[in-house]
Amino acid sequence: MRTILVPVDGSESSSRAVRAAIKAVNEFGGATLHLLTVHPPIVSGNVKRFFSVEAINDYYQDEGRNALLPAKAILDEAGIAYTEEIAVGPVAQTIADYAKKKECDMIIMGTRGLGAVAGFVLGSVTTKVLGLVDIPVALIK
Repeated sequence: MRTILVPVDGSESSSRAVRAAIKAVNEFGGATLHLLTVHPPIVSGNVKRFFSVEAINDYYQDEGRNALLPAKAILDEAGIAYTEEIAVGPVAQTIADYAKKKECDMIIMGTRGLGAVAGFVLGSVTTKVLGLVDIPVALIK
């Protein structure tokens, strides 16, 4: 059985990737599907001085749950089983590491997420993931 990773960030692009993953699961006659959302770490020393580690971790979890909501709704409606994980770290590297750890056969991801720069053809995270993994990556516009 195949294992598919779908990194999501709550954007419409990642929702389209989830829909493509549903098609892939159906075409493959089943697959293990992993949803992953990654939050970049807060690096500002000022934030860490004024907020506890627990408060920062709660923030990561809240943001992660919000980013997963659209994808989970689509998968639940389609009746597709999945696992979900919220991670913190450098986004592209964390996606690549997760894919390796879970022995994913492929990654299906949107070409652009919620990043601030809208002018690039491919998002910077997408471009970095392509360079970090040695498994197929399906990019969904």
